[in-house]
Amino acid sequence: MTTSERDDILEFLGKHRYFLRHTAQGLTDEQANTRSTVSALTIGGLIKHVASVEQHWADFAQGKGEATPAEYTPEVVAAWENQFRLVEGETLADVLAEYEKVAAGTDDLVRTLDLDTSYELPAAPWQPPGVFWSVRRVFLHITAETAQHAGHADIIRESIDGQKTMG
Repeated sequence: MTTSERDDILEFLGKHRYFLRHTAQGLTDEQANTRSTVSALTIGGLIKHVASVEQHWADFAQGKGEATPAEYTPEVVAAWENQFRLVEGETLADVLAEYEKVAAGTDDLVRTLDLDTSYELPAAPWQPPGVFWSVRRVFLHITAETAQHAGHADIIRESIDGQKTMG
């Protein structure tokens, strides 16, 4: 059976999303917000962060790039740090629902956008001007980010109660 490039992207991204979501299976909100390693990362926070980053890149893939903050004020730093944990009033169920919504939107973009369209990356201190990414590369980047953070979440989950995504 032959699949299209779009099918391959959707399957690959879906697999890594599954691994990330699996790390949250059966957790309470307290467990999802547990720092079980030296890192400040939590499973709930990682899912929240991945959803935010995926939405950012999905917007970019539609030509809606935004600049990095010019100044890292305490408010900007606090907002960044709050991406990685459940804050008061947030639940794991809410974060998972938002992630599903963002993922569905991205999947629609994978099916419909021209993968060869390119946009210049937004200005950032670590990014020289004039660097362009194709929509294809954006979707590959989303997949890489998801896979990386699924691995982080798997280590955190194993530290909480021994559950592993694989093995």
